[in-house]
Amino acid sequence: MVSLDEAIVARYDRKGKHFEILVDPKAVEMVMEGKEINILEYMAIDLIFKDAKKGEKAGEDSLKETFGTTEVGEIALKILKEGDFQLTTKQRKEMQEMKKKAIIDRIARSSMDPRTKLPHPRDRIERAMEEAGVHIDPFKSVEEQVKKIIDALRPILPISIENVKIEVKIPSQYSGKAYGEIINMAKMIKEEWLPDGSFKCVVEIPAGMQTQFYDKLNALTKGEVFTRMLK
Repeated sequence: MVSLDEAIVARYDRKGKHFEILVDPKAVEMVMEGKEINILEYMAIDLIFKDAKKGEKAGEDSLKETFGTTEVGEIALKILKEGDFQLTTKQRKEMQEMKKKAIIDRIARSSMDPRTKLPHPRDRIERAMEEAGVHIDPFKSVEEQVKKIIDALRPILPISIENVKIEVKIPSQYSGKAYGEIINMAKMIKEEWLPDGSFKCVVEIPAGMQTQFYDKLNALTKGEVFTRMLK
């Protein structure tokens, strides 16, 4: 639960009635990303107000008439999704930094340098964004901004968005454990259990996840994994 000092006021007007909630700005970020949250965990006070500053609680009849319910969580989520809110300069900056990090992570995971077929380091992506003068909108989702940002990076950073296919062979002593990890990290295209108990497969992953994928397999097999990128 967020403190009163850190909460923002989200406002909602309908049918001549006004409602407010005190909520963690992080909840705004998550709701805009389409994430399912328990809104009550992010409210400073589990109440729907007529005027939060004065501490005036909205009446049950007014809530029922406007929202069709008096359930605080359901109403608060609607206010957050459809209402208005204003961030302090500090809160806006923090949200922009969080969104920037999420965008860089998404680009790093899903893109690669088409010349080397390897992912770009996150710090290189960040420097290119700064050089391109990229603006991060704290109120738009990562999905809404990534494509436009990648287009802005292309004149500065050779970049392509694609998946890669990798052939993998795991020795028998590691195959059982490694199978579960591979399923979690990659899309299985083809799989085969060999007579000696080893496991062979072809997987597809975002180009930017190659290093993470190889590191995980090497850790699981103590470096005894065989991998080969397929054209």
